[in-house]
Amino acid sequence: MRIRVLPAILALALSAAVPSAGAAGCDWDAIQSGKADSSVFSACEEKARAGNRDAEHALGNMYYNGIGAAQDPAEGVRWWRKAAEQGDAASQLNLGQAYMEGKGVAQDDAEAFSWYRKAAEQGFAPAEFLTGQMYAFGKGTAEDQAEAVRWWRKASEHGWAYAQYNLGHALENGTGTEKNAAGALSWYRRAAEQGHAGAEYNLGYLYREGKGGPQDNAEALSWFRKAADHGSADAQYALGVIYADGTGVPADNEAAASWFDAACRNGSRKACDVRR
Repeated sequence: MRIRVLPAILALALSAAVPSAGAAGCDWDAIQSGKADSSVFSACEEKARAGNRDAEHALGNMYYNGIGAAQDPAEGVRWWRKAAEQGDAASQLNLGQAYMEGKGVAQDDAEAFSWYRKAAEQGFAPAEFLTGQMYAFGKGTAEDQAEAVRWWRKASEHGWAYAQYNLGHALENGTGTEKNAAGALSWYRRAAEQGHAGAEYNLGYLYREGKGGPQDNAEALSWFRKAADHGSADAQYALGVIYADGTGVPADNEAAASWFDAACRNGSRKACDVRR
């Protein structure tokens, strides 16, 4: 179980940021769905040129992603910068992501960190999460696991499932904080209840092992199954073992084989070894 940098944060951030009524006529739903046409672009452009930061943010998205206009990441970055300099947290995060990816601007981890941090300091959960990621991996700033945990905790308290998962992992392993299995269980559960497959698997693991709370095979089975249904190869393998051994359920070789096969197809080498 390890913390992974998530590649789709930009899309997540865009979905988290909904412009206010100040950008009326600049149809955010159409932009989000990728269905905005030239009329939406014109409405956004008119308001953006008048200095409306919500419209600047929206226009940046349209240029960056080629929605309602020819794709031009550099122009998208230019409009995000205008909104970011007016304090728009979503644009600050997106500008940081552009620097992180080197798309529309020269790749620069330090600039990415700086813009993530500006957005995070406004309490924007995805930026809090990414600020934690930068500290955890020493990207654009010195590695500092305790700071990573601090920012993940902020994002977790704002309901961000990816941060809740990472915070649970840190508490489970004592990375940047003291070990606390009960705390890990609690944060994994919050992330799992939002459908985070890694948290569902880790929650099942803690219940199976009796860490952070009473050992509970039924709870372990339930969470492994949720994670497996969400594509977790580790959970699919765990279910194969459960059915092969008859742990908390009647032994069922057919079900075990089915789950091992699913895990193998999903990239689990140990599952493939079992089925050889």
